Amino acid sequence: MPELPEVETIRRDLEPLVAGRRITGVEVDPATIHLLAGAPIETLRANLVGRTVTAIGRRGKYLMFSLDDGRVFVVHLRMTGRLVWRPHDAPAEQFQRAVIELDNGYDLRWADLRKFGTWRLHESVAEVVGKLGPEPIDDSLTLKEFRARLANRTAPVKAVLLDQRRFAGLGNIYVDEALYEARIRPDTPARKVSPAATKRLFASSRSVLERGIENRGASFKDYVDGQGEKGSQHMHVQVFRRTGKPCYRCGSTIQRTVVGGRATHFCPRCQPKARVKAAPVG
Repeated sequence: MPELPEVETIRRDLEPLVAGRRITGVEVDPATIHLLAGAPIETLRANLVGRTVTAIGRRGKYLMFSLDDGRVFVVHLRMTGRLVWRPHDAPAEQFQRAVIELDNGYDLRWADLRKFGTWRLHESVAEVVGKLGPEPIDDSLTLKEFRARLANRTAPVKAVLLDQRRFAGLGNIYVDEALYEARIRPDTPARKVSPAATKRLFASSRSVLERGIENRGASFKDYVDGQGEKGSQHMHVQVFRRTGKPCYRCGSTIQRTVVGGRATHFCPRCQPKARVKAAPVG
């Protein structure tokens, strides 16, 4: 599933190409329209055709196309969604479901193997981001606030980090990597993470996302950037999808488990179980 680095890479690719362009047509596979847009094709066309994209933003895992009428067209890639820039006469993408035609001879092509991705039109950005927590790469997020969002939570620390209401943009790949870098076992209750480990996690949550952006995202399977090219972050992971392979740090075998319903990868030596203090006697 594309996470913050993948969506930010697509945004950076598309923003200079699409900002200032007018939408001249919209085509959607009839079998996909209600899953993708949640509205009839006539409604989608009426809302988009003739509108100019003024900017492309991102919040968490959402791409946000600001339109000249003040509304925001929001794209969520979900698990297998792709959004790529192509000339009008380019061959169709594999699993292509929809096309947004622009006034300069180019398209935004939407492909989605599993058809979980969504397009939605909102009156304002606040309708989209109001329920999202801060992003770990946001300079305004302090260690104090980061610690407060983990405090008193009995859920596993991994589950808390995946909760977009707590922290926006983190997903399975980068949470596993951040916890490994911080030397925290993923199933540790969030409230049991020590102050020192929380400080390490605060730093690692930011650094893994920044590296993911630098490497243009992780292309384990479906993800491609705005030009249809693969990223390289999957070549630099430490634990994610490395089950049975040696830890680069200590040589122990990387293990796989399930935390919060998600496949989870960790090193049993570098990420030991949290110590439980013995109850006082008497």
